[in-house]
Amino acid sequence: MKVISLLPADKYVVINKTILTEIDKKNLINLYEPIIGDGAVSLYLTLWSDLDKTETMSIDFSHHHLMTILKKDLDNIRKSRECLEAVGLLKTYIKQSDINEYVYELYSPLSPAEFFNHPIFNIVLYNNVGKFEYELLKKQYEKIKVDLKDYEDITKKIKDTFETTSHLASFDVKERTTALVDAEGQIDFDLLLETIPPSLINERTLNKKTKALLNNLSYVYNIDTLKMCELLRVVINGKGCLDKEELRKTCRKYYQYNNGGLPTLIYRSQPEYLKSPTGDNTKRGKIIAVFENTSPYDFLKSKYNGTTPTQRDLRLLENLLIDVELNPAVVNVLIDYVLKKNNNKLTTALVETIAGQWKRAKITTAKEAMEFAEKEHKKATKKVTKGTNQVNPEWFDKENKKQEISETEEQELKDLLKEFR
Repeated sequence: MKVISLLPADKYVVINKTILTEIDKKNLINLYEPIIGDGAVSLYLTLWSDLDKTETMSIDFSHHHLMTILKKDLDNIRKSRECLEAVGLLKTYIKQSDINEYVYELYSPLSPAEFFNHPIFNIVLYNNVGKFEYELLKKQYEKIKVDLKDYEDITKKIKDTFETTSHLASFDVKERTTALVDAEGQIDFDLLLETIPPSLINERTLNKKTKALLNNLSYVYNIDTLKMCELLRVVINGKGCLDKEELRKTCRKYYQYNNGGLPTLIYRSQPEYLKSPTGDNTKRGKIIAVFENTSPYDFLKSKYNGTTPTQRDLRLLENLLIDVELNPAVVNVLIDYVLKKNNNKLTTALVETIAGQWKRAKITTAKEAMEFAEKEHKKATKKVTKGTNQVNPEWFDKENKKQEISETEEQELKDLLKEFR
């Protein structure tokens, strides 16, 4: 990557692309600072303070201004800026001339729910603060649970309270915005090609898909470029071809050896922002709640009657969450669906075929997965002889969508959810 010298006279202007609340500032310190350091957090807040009274845009400043405020040299400021860029808090643009001009765009931190369900940040935070501090942080952000079983929802709808009097022209309103985190660039491929002899690997081997796989494995298993070079030497054959499945296994073994278990993805439940609204007391609604509030590991463990699933099945979960990138609740629906339809067997080929179909269909929630499975089931049953007996998932029953759950069934689902919390 091209290196651009940063000078005290270089100008910059700050553009605000978001809304920053006091809660965001707390999240910045609690969740981001252990990863990016206090210097990067100080730079972020200083850039924020440079904004005008409307918190929209700053005047032109020189980088000497930052040196004065932060009491840091330019090299430290540059490194702090790059940390902010890496975690999606800042985007940087430059117009080069005798005196370079920078534009710094500020973005909000992720919400706690998004952060703890992020496949990278969650693992890095855990590695940086340790188990004890990590659990303390999670407790700070736990959602308050109130039993509203005996209460009636009497909340008024907007149409019941206000009348529309006129139509106003729409306009752009500032809103809270987070920047996407670029997952590329974890592996330095120039260094990798220099480190591994040309007789073992060539540039054609490192095509776009292979590079994406290496970056993904590097993030998930916390493997740097030099360590990845060592692992690649093990799985590259004499013709310079890469066995991708063998590479996954090798990275997994490396992680397990150093961390004593699989990545935390299989132990996390559905992100809050992808869960269904609470209050659906139908049997189907309760089943969706189980899918959404249970981690894939615990859900599969329940299918094993409480015993630890086999390593083969755990690797299958890992593949669905990391390689296919399905959400936890979708994985739970898939596991339940395949077990019911395939005589209680998790056949890898069948699971991966359905997973690929669901990924291409852009399914992200339990409800979408259930509806898609039902739709595909209807197509398939048209081709099956009428006399054939098939066992279907319980949630295929249309009555579940309307029928209130019985007290016995409700207690069973409550007990199941309680076990996983």
